[in-house]
Amino acid sequence: MDRRSWILLLTLGAIWGASYMFIEIGLRDLSPAMVAFVRIALAALVLLPVAAAQGALAGLGPVAIWLIVVGAIQVAGPFVLIGAGQEEISSSLAGILVASAPLFTALLAIWVDHEERSQGLRLWGILIGFAGVALLLGVDLGGEGAALVGGLLVVLASLGYAIGGLVVKHRLAGVAPVAMSGLVMAAAAVLLAPVAVATAPSEFPSLGPIAAVAALGVVGTGVAFVIFYGLIASVGPARAFLVTYIAPGFAVAYGATLLGEGITAATIGGLALILAGSWLAAEGRLPWRPRVPIEEGPPSMPVEPVEDRA
Repeated sequence: MDRRSWILLLTLGAIWGASYMFIEIGLRDLSPAMVAFVRIALAALVLLPVAAAQGALAGLGPVAIWLIVVGAIQVAGPFVLIGAGQEEISSSLAGILVASAPLFTALLAIWVDHEERSQGLRLWGILIGFAGVALLLGVDLGGEGAALVGGLLVVLASLGYAIGGLVVKHRLAGVAPVAMSGLVMAAAAVLLAPVAVATAPSEFPSLGPIAAVAALGVVGTGVAFVIFYGLIASVGPARAFLVTYIAPGFAVAYGATLLGEGITAATIGGLALILAGSWLAAEGRLPWRPRVPIEEGPPSMPVEPVEDRA
């Protein structure tokens, strides 16, 4: 990946790392479904006017069903699952467990996307990163039933992220990221609305949870998904999902400094492994080895405009 992609990846990691802290705060007064719905609805309200102003919403009828599918499996479902999981586990642990998404991407790619299969040093990078995640976990979730269920819900959410990323690459190529983000958020909000209403709080929430969910919607969801879909389009799902290796470091830092969650030697070691794994998985080479230039071939065919697809 080039320098710009790495900067975007780190920025996205910092934003999504903070999301788990904001979810934790929002859950003080709101249900997981309500937290997910409000953040998604706010993101849609921010993104759709921007997409409309850019004329990016025209001609998307043929891919409407895929936008709804992505809204369900990569936004609505995972956001509720993560919130439900965080009712039983810490924000930093949730951020760490989501790092299993690149592993799911690599496994699914064996059958659906040979271009995304990781081999050689890239495969070792994913394994090293996952070893860092395991080291960060530190405590066996099997010791407590509720905590184990919470962790599994977050892992299931990461599977949804991986599936959604592959759908975006193969079915929504050519859709402007801001339009895709806005419409996916709108679809997810509609899907979640009934559950959110059914679990609405009986009393008006306090200022802290409201501010946290607002930050989740505008920055942690709206801005972040534009960056995320842009990375999928430019570097592919497997490398874009390296953000889930980087975000845990930010999640742990935010949790320790702002929520009082502890940092141990295992935390530092796990983060080092995650960063090393991210580099290898993205670059396929050791840091001190020069990048091998890719020979130029025939010009690639342009992506067919979405509006022209049958």
